[in-house]
Amino acid sequence: MDEELFVKMKKLIADKLEVEEEKITMDASFRQDLGADSLDTYELVYAIEEEMGISIPDEKANEFETVKDAYEYIKSQQK
Repeated sequence: MDEELFVKMKKLIADKLEVEEEKITMDASFRQDLGADSLDTYELVYAIEEEMGISIPDEKANEFETVKDAYEYIKSQQK
């Protein structure tokens, strides 16, 4: 696992969803565990795109159920 990427993601998620970083694990569900609604998810995806310098298509972002889903996609897009 790319620890640096995960740490960056945790900071972004904690900031956008206003949750404690300790609650953010690879298996955490954005909706059930972290309390995100669709607007939160959209803002988070936008923040990730800005921070990581990648583009996430809407249909792909809609598939992100867990932190791991988002992590694996981001990792696959990084050069």
